[in-house]
Amino acid sequence: MSQPIIKVDDLRVTFGHAPESVTVVDGVSFEIGEGEVFGLVGESGSGKSVTCRSLIQLFGGARPSSVTGRILFDGQDLAQLSPTDFVRIRGTRIAMIFQDPMTALNPTMRIGDQIQETLCRHDGLTTRQARLRAIDLLKAVGVTAPERRLDSYPHEFSGGMRQRVLIAIALACRPKLLIADEPTTALDVTVQDQILKLILRLRDETGMAVLFVTHDLGVVAQTCDRVGVMYAGRIMEMADTTQLFANPSHPYTRALLRALPAHGKRTGRLEPIGGAPPSLADPPKGCRFHPRCRDAVFDCTTVRPPLVTVAAGHTGACLRMEAVS
Repeated sequence: MSQPIIKVDDLRVTFGHAPESVTVVDGVSFEIGEGEVFGLVGESGSGKSVTCRSLIQLFGGARPSSVTGRILFDGQDLAQLSPTDFVRIRGTRIAMIFQDPMTALNPTMRIGDQIQETLCRHDGLTTRQARLRAIDLLKAVGVTAPERRLDSYPHEFSGGMRQRVLIAIALACRPKLLIADEPTTALDVTVQDQILKLILRLRDETGMAVLFVTHDLGVVAQTCDRVGVMYAGRIMEMADTTQLFANPSHPYTRALLRALPAHGKRTGRLEPIGGAPPSLADPPKGCRFHPRCRDAVFDCTTVRPPLVTVAAGHTGACLRMEAVS
């Protein structure tokens, strides 16, 4: 891997206060190199989005009661920055594409104004300079007739076009790290493919690192260099994407792959994962996947498995990795 742009070490995010506190992200660690696409995959509710929002300290209405751990970005610990200092980084050096473009965009503002606002605030451009730059950005993300579409409102765009506008806003100040939080959710497969190829093309052109969050392993295989598999607030496995698909070490990763149509038998049924993800208000002891794991033994119910090395660049958190297949 190239020199890390960001390194997250033992990140823990808690909402509420004892005795009703909920730790949504529990000891997550990873790093992303320059020009690398790192995928964070897992079922809904596994803590992926909260992990992303922790990197930019943007949580929306619900603020966490505690965020601990280190987040080193370009050698600077983001956890130690004041809100004022963080404003200079968020949107400029770190940018984010949110899940739902219709709620992320302001419905009362024209598209051009929303792009220009970022450029005027962070780059100090005049209104005319910002408009010209906004036109170039819309062209770069494949929006046709950008001079005219700048004066349109979000509801006048299709879902795919709104997502392109969000990407244009995120790339406006040429960030070193782009966080893409399920950017293809609810898009049809044709538009999804276009968005994925667009992100990869822009990565190649700018050299930015990308944190790509999804629950779709097919998207991971198409876009990511490395991937971390997340479950119930913890990283279960981390590896090069090719290695993860060829030799998954954790029972949860194997279960996700067995549920994919491409991995099922042509004449057989897909294998869904039994049960449901646990409530993080009262998570299982030991390995959090053990209530749904067909390979679990008694120790799995009491001992939290650490992330250990499976092979070069490949780690997993399972007590029985060598015993199960």
